[in-house]
Amino acid sequence: MRELIIDSIRVGLRHYRRVVVLKEKEADRYLTIWVGADVADAIALRLQDVQVPRPQSHDLMLTLIQDLGGSVTSVEVTDLREDTFFATIHVDQAGQDLTVDSRPSDAIALAVRAGVPIYVADDVMERAGVVLDEEPEADEDGLQPVPPTQEELEKLAVFRDFVAGLDLDDLGKSDG
Repeated sequence: MRELIIDSIRVGLRHYRRVVVLKEKEADRYLTIWVGADVADAIALRLQDVQVPRPQSHDLMLTLIQDLGGSVTSVEVTDLREDTFFATIHVDQAGQDLTVDSRPSDAIALAVRAGVPIYVADDVMERAGVVLDEEPEADEDGLQPVPPTQEELEKLAVFRDFVAGLDLDDLGKSDG
């Protein structure tokens, strides 16, 4: 398992969809997950420490967990199937680890409220992680990687189109 941090929340210029850009804590590899506008706003509000007059859904979720004697310990992006990410929320309830199925967006929104780590399964990061500006390396025999098949390219087309519409000029640059 690899720990991730939230790098940014972006809006695609073409379709105005939101994407959470997660960065591997110990490497320069990124994982992008599409999220709804409401959850993107919920994550951004918390990251910017904006106070709202009434609790949002994720605030309510955290309060319920805590009032029932539990505590969120971590969240994990566990799988990627048919272009859909899956996640779990880990809750400690009286010393017992409860694992709750979740959308990754909700798990991330809850993680930023609870101040807990966000993890990704190694195989998910291997399949979906992106390293920016890296040339493919030759293997031990000096051979370059095999280009993807047409079928693989078609499966990835939706991601390619979305990423092509993102403004990534300041990705990885800190604000301060």
